[in-house]
Amino acid sequence: MIWTANGCFVTLAILFLWRVEEIAEACSCSPAHPQQAFCNSDVVIRAKVVGEQEVDVGNDIYGNPIKRIKYDIKQMKMFKGPANDIDAIYTAPTSAVCGVNLENNGKEYLITGKLETDGTMHITLCDFLEPWDALSDTQKKSLTQRYEMGCDCKITRCTSIPCVLNSPTECLWTDWLIEQKVNGRQAKHFACIKRSDDSCAWYRAAAPPKKEFMDIEDP
Repeated sequence: MIWTANGCFVTLAILFLWRVEEIAEACSCSPAHPQQAFCNSDVVIRAKVVGEQEVDVGNDIYGNPIKRIKYDIKQMKMFKGPANDIDAIYTAPTSAVCGVNLENNGKEYLITGKLETDGTMHITLCDFLEPWDALSDTQKKSLTQRYEMGCDCKITRCTSIPCVLNSPTECLWTDWLIEQKVNGRQAKHFACIKRSDDSCAWYRAAAPPKKEFMDIEDP
């Protein structure tokens, strides 16, 4: 009986360690409003994939090769980023470690990502990546001016009532609470913009903001 009890304990311990490893390797991140993604990214481009290959980008601390998927791209437009065009982006090989799967079929994407010290662009599932045709007109036009105007504001996601704002520079993002989806009305049609008194509020429409600001509760 003592051997069996110890055996069960060892088995449970091994299963627990496996579960910890699975959790550690899983990819998870909080959803971001498109404006947040724009402001937090080093690079924001419109592009399409023209080639794909698996490459080695170095070794880990144990000497094992680090694999990445390299997407050769054709950049259509840069909204934010370095002076030089981006001709390739890198991502992890599987979604379990936040790798992104992009289609090489002529589809154009809006892609946000980070710029590494060697000048290469890297993307993960936590970045904002959308087919260009799936974006609203407001989202497309906000990429050239409005999102940048709101980078000093903070968008606070509300998932349950009560929702609390801690500063007048915050905008309350309620898409998940009201519509049960991240890409809802506020994400598609609104930007959080700083006003003349340094407070922030949601603004709708495609033209540059003037005085037509919403009350913060309206969305």
